[in-house]
Amino acid sequence: MSVRYRRHRHSSDAAMRVLVDGTPLLGQRSGVGRYTAALLAELATRPEVDVTVTAFTARGQAALRAAVPRGVRVRGGPVPARALRAAWWRCDWPPVELLAGSADVLHATNFVLPPSRRARGVVTIHDLAFLDRPDDLAPQQRDLPSLVCSSVARAAVVCTPSGTVAEQVAWRLDVPRERIVVTPLGVDQEWQDACPPTPELRAKLRLPQRYLLFVGATQPRKGLDVLLEAHAAQPDLPPLVLAGPAGWGLPPTAATRVHTVGYLDEADLRSVVAGATALVLPSRDEGFGLPVLEAMATGVPVVCSDVPALREITGGLATLVPPGDRVALAAALRSVALGLAALGSVLDTGHDLTGAADRREHAAGYTWRACASATVRAYGLARA
Repeated sequence: MSVRYRRHRHSSDAAMRVLVDGTPLLGQRSGVGRYTAALLAELATRPEVDVTVTAFTARGQAALRAAVPRGVRVRGGPVPARALRAAWWRCDWPPVELLAGSADVLHATNFVLPPSRRARGVVTIHDLAFLDRPDDLAPQQRDLPSLVCSSVARAAVVCTPSGTVAEQVAWRLDVPRERIVVTPLGVDQEWQDACPPTPELRAKLRLPQRYLLFVGATQPRKGLDVLLEAHAAQPDLPPLVLAGPAGWGLPPTAATRVHTVGYLDEADLRSVVAGATALVLPSRDEGFGLPVLEAMATGVPVVCSDVPALREITGGLATLVPPGDRVALAAALRSVALGLAALGSVLDTGHDLTGAADRREHAAGYTWRACASATVRAYGLARA
């Protein structure tokens, strides 16, 4: 077992003491949870930061200790999350030091930055979709717009996953651009090496031989309602598979050509993505679109909405359709899925006629190491 020695904070080479909100690590992980886990894994290897993790929840402390990287400390105890959010919305109390001890930098990984007495605040804002459509938020998150505005006001630095969100934060939340650091998300090497589902996994999940794939929580802004309509309008398309944690705002579908596999662990998710005919993300808004980049890393074609962040992340290598346009989405799905089927015999020659190599190369440019490096720069800027 490796041992991490804590340097004296007043020495000239002292590491920054960084307290990270690990609440997104608990339960079934959304994209924010996966971002938090990958970032922590990289930060744990950096000598310039001394990382401690906390969570603002009344349950899950044991699970938190099991979720953090080896050698990373966990501080804090059970706290009522809803009561905290209500207090932080109304005033700057209780400070994080009262809940989890002192630090040089406090990094809020999921929109909400607690008040602090001495720690300099860094908050990650993943998107601003909730400003335009607050009714799309889950009931327990309806206070998010007010909390984000308070958090941005408290923060010394705001991190965003894309340049698109950085510009939105600067404009819509009136944050000076020099206080914003873009920290693009990454793709693990395992995605580049992913293989289609084994016969055993295919049987376990009851996957068809060919399928279109949606990955994400079933929340309104993901455009799943439009996808279901577009898919139903084209009966010769491959079946549609839905993967991801349970969400809200959309009733379960009874369509016979739609198959829900639910939340998958990382290994199974990689295989299911690698075996898809195409990944589809018809979101009305996105801040980054990690499933799109992960699909590209496996070489799988992508059909997604023509929104600024997805244009930025896909680099001209995806089929883009206007958000909310069922007819355009149906046509794009048909073009990609049936076009690939027609190329089947040609693809066996080993020539890449689908652009898979270009997609893999593009995705390889996004790494968690680079995300961590940009984040550490944000910490330094916060302390400057």
